[in-house]
Amino acid sequence: MIVEKAREYRKDNPGLGCAKLYLIVKRLFESTDRMPGRDAFIELLRANGLMVQLKRRRHYKTTDSSHHYHKYDNLIKDVVPMRPNEIWVSDITYIETTEGVCYLSLITDAYSHKIVGWAVGPTLETIYPLEALRMALATIDDETASRLIHHSDRGSQYCSAAYVKELKAHNIMISMTQSGDPLENAIAERANGIIKTEWLYKMSIPSIENCKEELTRIIRFYNTERPHMSIGYKTPETVHTEVGEQKRCWCNPWNRPAATGSR
Repeated sequence: MIVEKAREYRKDNPGLGCAKLYLIVKRLFESTDRMPGRDAFIELLRANGLMVQLKRRRHYKTTDSSHHYHKYDNLIKDVVPMRPNEIWVSDITYIETTEGVCYLSLITDAYSHKIVGWAVGPTLETIYPLEALRMALATIDDETASRLIHHSDRGSQYCSAAYVKELKAHNIMISMTQSGDPLENAIAERANGIIKTEWLYKMSIPSIENCKEELTRIIRFYNTERPHMSIGYKTPETVHTEVGEQKRCWCNPWNRPAATGSR
């Protein structure tokens, strides 16, 4: 029964890490004594061909910062968000389909890591990031928007007159990266990366319309079921209702204490 349930989740979420899959399946069997430990569960996955399969992909350029639009300063450097809708981070990535490449625009809440807005389009035109922004804006009121920082790279879509006009209409503060360093927009890039490596890279997508259907399911799972190490193995939907510092569940290897007696 445990293997069957793991197989069911793996079919819909082919790139989900084994530790996260363990936590999800464990919730279903926690009232029984049938759930094995994590290492034994991973061995079950290995024995049944349910480990994550890696595959290399091509790369496409999504950011063009060589434009005449005004570029804004980075307002979130060294800022740790302490509530939802304090900082939204935006990014664009590519998706390969049988029909050709399309582009996914995501807006992610920096505190909860919840994807609050998204859109898919066949080009890199501003109308698609703008569609994602408007989806996100529909989830908050004007007072919340006036206390919000929108952070992005310096791509022409985010610097464009139409996009900036929408942000200013809601009194949202505008923040942008100052270099090409991915760490300046790490949360947004991480969200895009998870969506691609855990799902899209492992799927055959025939069309943009089919891609939209799949993303509706994937983003719902990402927000409501997938545990995130960066927020204490909770789901973004849960954290989006909270305030205060979130516990990170990873260890920096450079800060790890040396073992006793090691040489």
